This record gives sequence, C-alpha cells and structure tokens, in this order.
Amino acid sequence: QVQLVESGGGLVQPGGSLRLSCAASGIIFSLYNMGWYRQAPGKQRELVAGITSGESTNYADSVKGRFTISRDNAKNTVYLQMNTLNSEDTAVYYCNAHIANYDNWGQGTQVTVSS
Repeated sequence: QVQLVESGGGLVQPGGSLRLSCAASGIIFSLYNMGWYRQAPGKQRELVAGITSGESTNYADSVKGRFTISRDNAKNTVYLQMNTLNSEDTAVYYCNAHIANYDNWGQGTQVTVSS
C-alpha cells in the first residue's frame, strides 16, 4: 500500500521560510519521479516543483530562485525548502509520486503566509 505523508506546513510571516517533507512507503522510492503541488482556495492544483528519479529538477516560474526540491533515497523522503514566502504561496501543498501511468498523492499540508 502506497503512503505519502507530508509534514512541515504551518503559519509563517511574509519573507519567512518553511521546509516541507514527504515520507513515502510502499514504493521503491528511488524509481519514482516526485513532485510538490499546491492548491489555493478557488484555484486549480498546480505543479510547484518536481524531481526525477535521476534528480533532474524543474520549478514553476513563480517559485524559481525561492524554492528548492531535493530527495533522500535512503530515507524515502522528498523535501521542499521554501524561502522568501509571500501571501501568494498560501495553499495546501501535496506530495506526488509518479511512475509510468500511476500517480499517488499525499493528504496535503497547509501553508499559510500571513502577518
């Protein structure tokens, strides 16, 4: 059974930082492309950052230079370091594990950027 468990969300002031973690189980983690998505109220879910099994990365234009995705295959964990947060980063952040035609999702973690 595939399980993705996100953690690290919370309330942060504008300009602050957070690090999200997603711990995976039930999969051969190193083979999966991993991603972080987010969904703000009234908006569609969007890709924030992705990292392939070969550790190539890609980012949404809105987060380039501020967010960094990384993975630790020994810990079956993918991270999202978020710096210089602003109110537009407020959303529920979801972890995604993708291989072939299969997608698996975590339950999401709320990130709120507010003073």
